Amino acid sequence: MKKWMQLPRDVLVGHDVIYDIKYVCKDLKLGTDPVIVTGCNTRKIAGDIVCDLLNDCGQNALVVVSAEASMVEVEKVKKEALEHNSSYMIGVGSGKSIDVAKLAATQLDVPFMSVPTAASHDGIVSSRASIRCNGKTSSIEANAPMAVIADTAIISKAPYRLLAAGCGDIISNYTAVRDWELAYRLTNEPFSEYAAALSRMTAKILIDSADSIKPGLESSVRMVVKALVSSGVAMSIAGSSRPASGSEHMFSHALDMVSPHHALHGEQCGVGTIMMMYLHGGDWTKIKECLEVIGAPTTAEELGIEDRYILEALLVAHTIRPERYTILGTGLTPAAAEKVARITKVIS
Repeated sequence: MKKWMQLPRDVLVGHDVIYDIKYVCKDLKLGTDPVIVTGCNTRKIAGDIVCDLLNDCGQNALVVVSAEASMVEVEKVKKEALEHNSSYMIGVGSGKSIDVAKLAATQLDVPFMSVPTAASHDGIVSSRASIRCNGKTSSIEANAPMAVIADTAIISKAPYRLLAAGCGDIISNYTAVRDWELAYRLTNEPFSEYAAALSRMTAKILIDSADSIKPGLESSVRMVVKALVSSGVAMSIAGSSRPASGSEHMFSHALDMVSPHHALHGEQCGVGTIMMMYLHGGDWTKIKECLEVIGAPTTAEELGIEDRYILEALLVAHTIRPERYTILGTGLTPAAAEKVARITKVIS
């Protein structure tokens, strides 16, 4: 099966770039009557701004508030878009609204634009949507955004924890690429040197610049957003999420499944990267130190999750995507799971 390489045509990153949205819509010839998918809080932060800007130039925008990233919400948005005769969609938010708009637009075969209000994970630019269905969150293939408008003035005002989580998601590229290389060697899975190199370079630049990632700095936001965009491009080149999602993401998804309390996706992936890098025989201490410098969690306690759920997640992580070969192989034994978690000091 052939896969098309989908890349955003326009990417705007900078101070007050949200006010250029009308020019982006005109450049891309997106038509009229857009549906803007946003959350209750993000509507006040940026959703209404986008709506007013587009209505001022005769676009007839409709705002739909989405409460969660679920198939129910996707169907609701699709219904509203069809009734509004919308020619394109815009996701405005920190992740959930963008995922809902992305999948709804894909299923309706209309263009989609991403306007993130936080930089907490690479979903703002990727060709996948994390959607909850029947009590389970799944990563569903979708079209990549045609444009990304990341206003650093808005994103820098979001809680710093979200930016730190975005860093965790980027750093996890290190183990994702190692898993992909392993699958290439052992199972002959298709592998792209270009996608892998871009993904690795993105993580390396962030790690090398960890001490410059600080709260309230637009320069920090700019760096993280550009890294998230690079990760999304690497996935588009690969035609899959392989360059940015491996055993560490499987651990995070397993944690979502077994633990009653969850941390942010990027935070869990960061902690997972520490342990998976140990299993790969790599420099896991460097990953841990980098996350500490940024201010992201490195232990179960900092995640707010009990040790036993960390161990349980490690034991079932290999079952999350059984078709995807990683360092977890056919699974860890209870003794091996406890060993990796204790040596890396994820649990005490």
